Amino acid sequence: MDVDWKSVKRVLLVRLRSIGDTVLSTPSLIALNRFLPHAQVDILLEDWVAPVLDGFDAVDDILTVGRGITSRLGVAREIRRRKYDVVFNIHGGTTATFFTAASGARHRVGYENYQYSFLYNHLLSSPSDFWKLEATHSAEQQLALLGFVGVPVQDKPKGRLAVTESAIRSLNIKLRDAGSESSGAGKPFAIIHPIAASKTKEWDLEKFARTAEFLKARGISAVAVGTADEEHALARLRSLSSAPVLSLTSLTLPELTALAARARLFVGNDSGVAHIAAAVQTPSVVVFGSSNRDHWRPWTDAQNEVVSEQLPCQPCPGYECKEFGEPRCIQSLGTETVFAAIDRVLNSSSQKKAG
Repeated sequence: MDVDWKSVKRVLLVRLRSIGDTVLSTPSLIALNRFLPHAQVDILLEDWVAPVLDGFDAVDDILTVGRGITSRLGVAREIRRRKYDVVFNIHGGTTATFFTAASGARHRVGYENYQYSFLYNHLLSSPSDFWKLEATHSAEQQLALLGFVGVPVQDKPKGRLAVTESAIRSLNIKLRDAGSESSGAGKPFAIIHPIAASKTKEWDLEKFARTAEFLKARGISAVAVGTADEEHALARLRSLSSAPVLSLTSLTLPELTALAARARLFVGNDSGVAHIAAAVQTPSVVVFGSSNRDHWRPWTDAQNEVVSEQLPCQPCPGYECKEFGEPRCIQSLGTETVFAAIDRVLNSSSQKKAG
């Protein structure tokens, strides 16, 4: 059955998991919001990542769920109570399918390869079939589900995040307490993010140290970011670099977004932080190892480059290298390749601003 969009009053996107996944849901929210300006457009996120969308103007309500069964059952009841007309599972996992089915929505949209696909009544074969492309980006995969049932998505909106005033204020306090000159206007800095979800995606800390020195020679200071649990890695980065590196490990997700929006450049591994930088239009150089460049590259209009060693086994789905024992794809990538990309991105973004 077709969706009668004129009668649709409530729409829900189900997007569980990580920071990058959440950031890359914003193009779909943008597409829905402009298509249905008078409808309620909501999203379901995991509670720890929901602050990424603080202040985001293309969503009406953000539902959050914790990991426990009590939280999940409570959220399922709330979704059912809200009586959504259309629910999109843009995540694909079985938990997301549970929430989609529990909604009781008349229109439940997913992909044919989802487990328990019989719980949906709108099933798209694949994003490649929709876009007529062999390789598709994560944002394109999500947008394809919307387009499949009639939402205009052909312009493929880019990701976007909001920078809130409260985040700016609290960030300034943390920068001041850290003794950072980067909190002042007109002092360029680059965010360095040397952490990733697995060793197959992490460039050597020594090479990031050389990168901080390279940036310093070009008048750009380095600000390394991570969580409190990653402080040991950032401390080693500081010890390896002859250039000063400010490290911040206590930022909230809105504060991290505000910092990224202020940065001259992002340099780091393929990670959620890279997607945050892309969504606030910060130029970026992203180092890729095992992960899929086509699927996870920056989804942005800002200047950016993806840097990687193209091996026959890349990309791979694993958290360990089964081909060489050690992740040669990321380990063999030299600093000069990254430095050249930094120069190109900085030059291009400067020209773009001047133009």
